[in-house]
Amino acid sequence: MNITEKIIARASGRNSVSPGDVVFANVDKLMIHDVSGPGVIKVFEEWAKKGIDLEKVWNADRVWIAEDHFVPSADRISAENITKLTNWAEKYGIKKHFKYGLGQYGICHTLSHEEALVLPGEFYIGGDSHTNTTGALGALAVGLGHTDIAYAMMHGRIWLKVPETILFKLIGKKPAHIMAKDIILKIISDIGTDGANYKAMEFAGNAVREMSMEERLTLTNMTTEAGAKNGIIEPDAVTDAYINERTSEIYKPILGDDPHYLEEFTFEIDNLEPIVAKPFSPENAAVARELQSIEVDKAYIGSCTGAKLEDLRSAARILKGKKVKIRTEVLPAAQSIYLKALKEGLIDIFMEAGAVVGPPTCGACCGAHMGILAKDEVCVSTTNRNFPGRMGHIESQTYLASPLVVAASAIKGKITDPRDVSK
Repeated sequence: MNITEKIIARASGRNSVSPGDVVFANVDKLMIHDVSGPGVIKVFEEWAKKGIDLEKVWNADRVWIAEDHFVPSADRISAENITKLTNWAEKYGIKKHFKYGLGQYGICHTLSHEEALVLPGEFYIGGDSHTNTTGALGALAVGLGHTDIAYAMMHGRIWLKVPETILFKLIGKKPAHIMAKDIILKIISDIGTDGANYKAMEFAGNAVREMSMEERLTLTNMTTEAGAKNGIIEPDAVTDAYINERTSEIYKPILGDDPHYLEEFTFEIDNLEPIVAKPFSPENAAVARELQSIEVDKAYIGSCTGAKLEDLRSAARILKGKKVKIRTEVLPAAQSIYLKALKEGLIDIFMEAGAVVGPPTCGACCGAHMGILAKDEVCVSTTNRNFPGRMGHIESQTYLASPLVVAASAIKGKITDPRDVSK
């Protein structure tokens, strides 16, 4: 079995599973946030009307809550949702509640690894489609809807069909101007946004092993954009070092054993060019230098995909000592990352370049608040989606790129290869 199958087998109490099997699997960790949480609460309220009243959740210590999509509160409704979620957490004794304005908080998919809330070998479900991110730690991480999350909250288990797995071997030496964002955009452009529908995407090869954990997280994050059930990377020494810096909790990593795959793809990254996904799909990719005539109104460095500490460091390397020509926003993905960036002098670099640095939030990424796009505006962004209206007006346009490309584009005012920015 491969790693995805072995985790499912362990979670469902079976010796083995095969693609297509339908199993009930015990959940190790569960997450909701300020958008999915109120939806789950509504399910509970509907159940209560039918006489199914939830007195306690299955395990309050294994549930955690993030406030990330509408913080700072964008309007009255979002403010009331935070209050509703707070009261609900207190009612069920959920202590791991990362509240805006009370120390550590941030984007849910960032907290899952930044706080070591999910460990290798675990089965983790979250009320958000980019829960896949955490598969970079060697966990089975799956995003689910309100009703499924509510059921798991009540019973501590959920059904799933064992997915077929596609293996992506990344080989070669990653050039300095290339980031994991370029690689995953290249993969999605090749297989399409439906290329891994309800399949596991596993990443391997020397290029993956040589990647930092934060770069690996970018790969698994955007498996969602390929339609995948989950993205995953087998844990190794990089994983252990990353986890052990953040927790002393004991965990049992799981590795594949005589694995079988539906398909295998090999990508040589030695000569990869910086990639940009054009509107209106992550698969609509082009080489950055082919788009250098595209003028841009806004550069956005943020989100679970593009505002980890390493992402900020990469952008700062480009922006140091220069000035931006367009509206540029930098939003670290978590308060802890913000603090580290501040201590390293990255925030000074951004602000001296003319950028605005803001609080961790999903607001602009999902087109909700904190910097949405107006009609006809063009944005180059480190985020993961560029569908019509994703970051604002239905007639705005978003180009997806790495932090290096976005920073270079901010300086030039048009889409720019980072190699074309003077040192």
